[in-house]
Amino acid sequence: MSTATLSPVATPHSTPATGAKSGMVSQYLIFGLGNEQFAVGTLRVREIIEYGNLTAVPMMPAFIRGVINLRGAVVPVIDLNARFGRARTETSRRTCIVILEVQVEDQTQVLGIIVDAVSAVRQIDAAHIEPTPSFGTRIRADFISGMAKVNNGFVILLELGKVLSVDEISALHGMSPSEKDSPADGP
Repeated sequence: MSTATLSPVATPHSTPATGAKSGMVSQYLIFGLGNEQFAVGTLRVREIIEYGNLTAVPMMPAFIRGVINLRGAVVPVIDLNARFGRARTETSRRTCIVILEVQVEDQTQVLGIIVDAVSAVRQIDAAHIEPTPSFGTRIRADFISGMAKVNNGFVILLELGKVLSVDEISALHGMSPSEKDSPADGP
């Protein structure tokens, strides 16, 4: 399995997208889903891996495609298209899994998200980030932290805490390998 590890580059002026002032710069990983471009902060990105070797887990929500073995760790993989209420992501040669670290209370949960293709790592000035629109997007407004102006277009900045909701992440965190392997009814 091919992997690409990102080394987060934070400038002395780094700040989150929301509440930022002009001149503040943050680095984002930009990726495509369908005809839209999305981004997440690189400080949350652990690595990018080739799509494959997913193991389906019964009784999980439709947007959880399964789990992968990432160097001995069980990592849940979420289909963002399905999470946004769309059809499941159709896999292609460029489809990949972005491995993210998401903070849940006092613990860090590692999750994968399926994306059509990763297109760039880019620094975006807070002056180029617009607030979340109240209409016109095809996903829930609370999933969006802002809209970044990039190359005469917009990139949707995702609010990972909402997209990968704390309740669902907590449920995933409680899933241990022994629970997945044992039958629900018992002997």
